[in-house]
Amino acid sequence: MLLFLIYKEIKLELRNKYALGGIFLYVIATVYTSYLSFKNIIHPATWNALFWIILLFASINAISKSFIQDSQGRQLYHYTLFKPQQVILSKIIYNAVLMVFISLLCFIFYAAFINYLVQNLYMFLLVLLAGSIGFSSILTMVSAIASKTQGNFSMMAILSFPMLIPFLITLIKVSKLAVDGIDNSVCYPYLWVLILINIIVIGLSYILFPYLWQD
Repeated sequence: MLLFLIYKEIKLELRNKYALGGIFLYVIATVYTSYLSFKNIIHPATWNALFWIILLFASINAISKSFIQDSQGRQLYHYTLFKPQQVILSKIIYNAVLMVFISLLCFIFYAAFINYLVQNLYMFLLVLLAGSIGFSSILTMVSAIASKTQGNFSMMAILSFPMLIPFLITLIKVSKLAVDGIDNSVCYPYLWVLILINIIVIGLSYILFPYLWQD
C-alpha cells in the first residue's frame, strides 16, 4: 500500500507538470538573480548562508501543496482505503525524493553561477541529503496541519518557520564546516543531530497524524 501511495503521488505530480516545472524554474531564477546581484561570492560563510536560504524557500514552495491540493472528497476516499500512517509516510518519502532532486539542481546551478567553495564535497552532500529529508518531514506535517485550518500557503509559512529555524541553524553550521574542509570527525556530531531531528519529526508525524486525519 505504501508503494502504491508513493506511485500515486508521482502520477499526480507528473499530471501537473507546470507545478514541477515552476519549482525548478523558481530555483534557477533565484540562483541567477543572486548571480546578477553578487556576481562572485568569495566569503564561505556568505556563500553557505545564501545557498540554504534559497533552498529553504524552494522547499516551502515545493512541499506546500502536499495536502492543500487534496480536496476533502479525495481525503475522505483515502480515509476509507488506507491507514493514516501510510498516507503521511508516503508523502514524506515522495517529498524527500523531490527535495533531493531540487537540492542537487540548486547546488549545481549555484556552484556554476555563483562560485564553488566546497572543500569537503562528501560531507556537504551528506548534509544536503539530511537537509532534504528534514525539510520534507517538517513541511509535510505542517502542510497537513495547514490544510485543516484552510490557511493555505500563508498559514503554512507561519507554522513552519518556528520549526525550521533550529534545524536550519544546525544545517548552516555543519555545512559551513564542510565548505571549510574541516575533518569529518568534527562534522559527524552535527550530522547525527540532524539525523536525530529527522527521526524525531518523522516519528511524531507517524504518531500524531492519525489524530489529525480523523478530523
